[in-house]
Amino acid sequence: MIRGFKDVLNLAKSKGPKTVSVAVAQDREVLSAVKEANDLNIAEAILVGDKEKIIKIAKDIDMDIEKFEIVDKKDLKEASEKAVELVSSGKADMVMKGLVDTSIILKAVLNDDFGLKTGKVLSHVAAFDLERYEKILLLTDAAMNIAPNLKQKKQIVENAVYVARSLDIEEPKVAVVCAKEKVNPKMPDTVDAKDLEELNKNGEIKDCLVGGPFALDNAISLEAAKHKGIEHDVAGKSDILLMPDIEAGNVLYKALVFLAGADNAGVIVGAKAPVVLTSRADSDAAKLNSIALGALMASKK
Repeated sequence: MIRGFKDVLNLAKSKGPKTVSVAVAQDREVLSAVKEANDLNIAEAILVGDKEKIIKIAKDIDMDIEKFEIVDKKDLKEASEKAVELVSSGKADMVMKGLVDTSIILKAVLNDDFGLKTGKVLSHVAAFDLERYEKILLLTDAAMNIAPNLKQKKQIVENAVYVARSLDIEEPKVAVVCAKEKVNPKMPDTVDAKDLEELNKNGEIKDCLVGGPFALDNAISLEAAKHKGIEHDVAGKSDILLMPDIEAGNVLYKALVFLAGADNAGVIVGAKAPVVLTSRADSDAAKLNSIALGALMASKK
């Protein structure tokens, strides 16, 4: 069982290095993470961005820049496009956001000519290492889909299941989180939760076990589930939390990081290759964790 990011890093090391192309790489925390990922034999990197600034930062952090290819692109849009093109051409296995707005890198990912789009919903999957939870917990979607409908939620679940299986979780338990654990027609997300559970039972959502609706407490606490008389194989043992909308997902994400002090990682799923995407506020450790997660996803293909 993957209990925390130490296990994630070790698993990624065992798979051997993948190549990440970094869009607008002149960022100290990003380069620190790339350096450590390389030192751990998790990832090699192609650094796309302002060569002069990249070399200066590398010198400041004692990074052996000779070990990395640098593609000199000073324009943010051009650097993002080149980083994505390196993946679509097969020269890299995944792309990572550097010192650039998310909208710019995602526009490149979705480019018709050289991008990585598949026609599937793109969704964000975050992973958390929590002191009071016995295993890695995945959370989706805290960054991409504002108010997904049932069809979109199905694809968001499938994206998260792909990430979970990259972590060697063969049948991840998916909890569809709502404000309460009973279906209420006045609360559409609870209706969607039951529909997702049925889609899973009918084999339309595969390789996982879906349950819902669950309130957050009985999704992650066996004690809370038992107290409320909830008997379900997902209750209290979730691997994946599917949130009802971006508001709930984003609030929980930031609460876990800034209040609970959880180590974290983040990726965009649904493209032809992993998109390593973290917040500017995330630590270099979170960025390293995200590279490792992306490498494991690339290894699963």
